Amino acid sequence: MKRVALSTLSVALLAAAGAAHAQSSVTLYGVIDESIQFAHNTGPVGGAAGSDNFWGLAGGNLSGNRWGLKGTEDLGAGLKAIFQLENGFDINNGTLGQGGKMFGRQAFVGLSHDQYGTITLGRQYDPLVDMVQPLTADNYFGSTFATPGDIDNNDNSSRTNNAIKYVSPSLQGFQFEGMYALGGVAGATGSGQSWGAAATYGVGSFNVAGGYFRMDNGSSLASRTSDGVVGWSSAATSGAVFDNQITAGYASAKSIGTASVAAQYVAGPFTFGARYSNVQFKSDGYSTFGSTERYNIAAGFLGYQLNPALLLGLGYTYTHGAGDTSATYNQVSIGADYNLSKRTDLYAVAAYQHANGTQRNADGTTSVAGAAIGSYSYNSSTSSQELVSLGIRHKF
Repeated sequence: MKRVALSTLSVALLAAAGAAHAQSSVTLYGVIDESIQFAHNTGPVGGAAGSDNFWGLAGGNLSGNRWGLKGTEDLGAGLKAIFQLENGFDINNGTLGQGGKMFGRQAFVGLSHDQYGTITLGRQYDPLVDMVQPLTADNYFGSTFATPGDIDNNDNSSRTNNAIKYVSPSLQGFQFEGMYALGGVAGATGSGQSWGAAATYGVGSFNVAGGYFRMDNGSSLASRTSDGVVGWSSAATSGAVFDNQITAGYASAKSIGTASVAAQYVAGPFTFGARYSNVQFKSDGYSTFGSTERYNIAAGFLGYQLNPALLLGLGYTYTHGAGDTSATYNQVSIGADYNLSKRTDLYAVAAYQHANGTQRNADGTTSVAGAAIGSYSYNSSTSSQELVSLGIRHKF
């Protein structure tokens, strides 16, 4: 009798454990993206401009290489606890990405409710990345279709630390998001802060999204000086991108403000998309440039689903800078993505860019504008650049 009682109790405990397990989940996931790449008219990545040719392996063309963990726990009454930890890495040498951070892509925890929305805290993407970027060509074909120098963060190069984010539930196709990142400086709460908001609306085959994001650099020379060079502070909550010759001269900006809008329409096998961004690098007394530099970016793309396995794409991006210096960048991109399965695809992407005008250099001088396709940081000492990548991507 005692043995039967114990067996019954064991079954009950196992059933309870199984029920608890069913209400919670942890998922391991990742992306491995690698290609053989050719670039014409280029210098070293993130280095001085040049006119050499590059042949080599280059990862993260369509998707940044990553692995991560994400999970949920059902707390009842529509409430869930959620978390996500996401690591970025260089597939060709095994090193950590995002400046050597363990979970440099994302690291956050929060609560989600079916009716009231989601709030998360930690290192996160900004509202423009979450809501506007998915409607652009970069979402399908990656860096080769992105803005020259990734001026407007169309290729998701920047993340934000110390961020508090709220995302509403979808309300008949409408959804909005707000984020604020605390600077964390004693006596100067706003120093290094970031904040932004965005909204998206979809009905049938049409989707539109827009928003604004502002990142602040530091309020003093001490917070913006590294090894005697005034630049973008490591204490700033958002990591701006200055590893290319287009934006290198504005690393000492007081703040960067980006307004973006994008729209997409699907008609049978065709996907039409258009976007516009306005980016302003504002100066102050600590900056190594004088007046505000403004970039206007207009882009369009056409996607054609030739068959269930093959997607073709064509994109054009116009970028014009004015204020401190004046330069124009015209970029044409093409791509093809072929699915071998639901998780593995082969791709070919290419782009041509032509630049003219004057650009600000990292040392404060000016020079004739050089080309720099997408967010690759291949700096050309000439007015043109071409890039081709043939690759494979696997998702798990």
